[in-house]
Amino acid sequence: QVQLVESGGGLVQAGGSLRLSCVASERTFRTYAMGWFRQAPGKERNFVAAITWSGGSAVYADSVKGRFTISRDNAKNTVYLQMNSLKPEDTAVYYCAAGRRMTTTNSYDSWGPGTQVTVST
Repeated sequence: QVQLVESGGGLVQAGGSLRLSCVASERTFRTYAMGWFRQAPGKERNFVAAITWSGGSAVYADSVKGRFTISRDNAKNTVYLQMNSLKPEDTAVYYCAAGRRMTTTNSYDSWGPGTQVTVST
């Protein structure tokens, strides 16, 4: 399994922006589809965005469409989540995940430890 480490979380005011990064440990990163999920306190982990191995296709949850953008740099073994127009309901721990195919379900093979995003009013 590939090792993943997220970074870039923090505290931001509503309407602000953050960019999350997720670095993978292996050169085979470029063969993996990547996803971002989030889990708010007391709630289940939910899909946010995903991207194919090539970066040619991406999908988003309705709640973030038009505000968040997923991208990847295979030369840097990194996937990003640009989050704009943040809302308090975006507050959660954000996880990146790697798998053999792009999916909106939790069926990815590898997961990072997560990074906290807190959006204040």
